Amino acid sequence: MNRLVSVLLAMVLCLNSAPAFGHGGVAFEDDVCLININFLQAHFTVFQPEESEAEEFCEDIPDVARSVFVMEYLHSLLPEMLIDFRIIKDLDKLGRFAAWSDIEAIEDLDAVTVFYEEPRTEDGGYYRTEYTFEEAGSYIGIVTAQHPVDGRNYNAVFYFQVGGADLGTLPLFALILVAMHALYWFSSGGPERRRKKKLERASLA
Repeated sequence: MNRLVSVLLAMVLCLNSAPAFGHGGVAFEDDVCLININFLQAHFTVFQPEESEAEEFCEDIPDVARSVFVMEYLHSLLPEMLIDFRIIKDLDKLGRFAAWSDIEAIEDLDAVTVFYEEPRTEDGGYYRTEYTFEEAGSYIGIVTAQHPVDGRNYNAVFYFQVGGADLGTLPLFALILVAMHALYWFSSGGPERRRKKKLERASLA
């Protein structure tokens, strides 16, 4: 029984730990939101001007509204690259572990796409596009940058939530804690103690 409790505890610790780049190509570094397109980096920011004015968002977007996505290039090669941006619904519940291999496995990418910006170059040092969300939910952003010489594609895949917090693994985390408590109660003689208390109360009645 103790071994089973140890296994459940290990599961809890695994669920509660987040990798450094938990949301695919987007991560925090020195309080700055970065997007990693393979070895290429850019500052990544989302604005909702009508709802939050100049407030910046990184991973999750609070309101179902017009959202402006901005990537400020940190690599000299990015201004020369054709870059496209796609947003899809996270229908397969890939969540924070979404990867480019998951995107490749989708049979009909257009069917789950809610927004697509055609490839273009931006020589001003940053990339900007916007999309007005129509419903809350889980989404995956996909950035593709094409090398200007050899045509190779570099990709960034990141999960984000629109219109409210995503509970993620929290319900499962709570369920495991309840299960651990129940296992401890049974393994430490809880049912027997409860039976004895009932008998004591009955004898005093």
